[in-house]
Amino acid sequence: MIYLPLEYNNSMRKKIAAGNWKMNTTPDEGKLLVKNIISGSPSLKEHQEVYFFPPFTHIGYIAEVVGKPNFYTGAQNCSPFEKGAYTGEISTSMLKAVAATHVIIGHSERRSLFSESYESLQHKSSTVVNSGMTLVFCCGETLAERESKNQYKIVQEQLERSLLHLNKDEMQQVVVAYEPVWAIGTGKTASPAEAQDMHAFIRSLIKENYDETIAMQTSILYGGSVNAANAKELFSQPDIDGGLVGGASLKAEEFIEIIKALP
Repeated sequence: MIYLPLEYNNSMRKKIAAGNWKMNTTPDEGKLLVKNIISGSPSLKEHQEVYFFPPFTHIGYIAEVVGKPNFYTGAQNCSPFEKGAYTGEISTSMLKAVAATHVIIGHSERRSLFSESYESLQHKSSTVVNSGMTLVFCCGETLAERESKNQYKIVQEQLERSLLHLNKDEMQQVVVAYEPVWAIGTGKTASPAEAQDMHAFIRSLIKENYDETIAMQTSILYGGSVNAANAKELFSQPDIDGGLVGGASLKAEEFIEIIKALP
């Protein structure tokens, strides 16, 4: 099934390059990486934004050196709880105290390696938006699910059970990231047409659950082996508003080229 883009001007949406560092770099290495990226990046237009998602231990250090307009620091995860006897967890208030403004929720590695459930992600989604932070919500199918042609069903289930309970005002604090699991860290990338099709499907779900205005304003990123070579073609698709970038975000020169590819 092919989903057509909604008929509207997509220039209203934020265009975003987000770097998910995963469990890489030391704080000093992270600071140097960010300094190099910022010094080599062009001045961003009003609708363009760059997010850095370092490990928890780096957030405060990174926030200190992110001083350029439209550049932000965030966390790769958070606790659904505000405080209490939750050993090893990090709350949104703790993240805000070190100047984090964004949080990734539902990355496929969190779902598969750490058994995050729909219910847990629903709780986390509410916690993030209620804290006033921006939520980057990840969704996406495995290779087996795509080969069995269940990708739309899986993505719809992920969104409906963990994100679309939010009200209209809360949805304005949300960025969606579509990450086909089979394309993460594998070097494989969904074709621009495949990625665009799923992005259009996600936007249609947002429209059905809210309205066209919310759908029109929600940025949807592609995550799955985005690099300097494929970023421009991916970002040129009408419903792809940037990328959630893994390995390429750890290389300053490559991430700068991805930033430059933002429309």
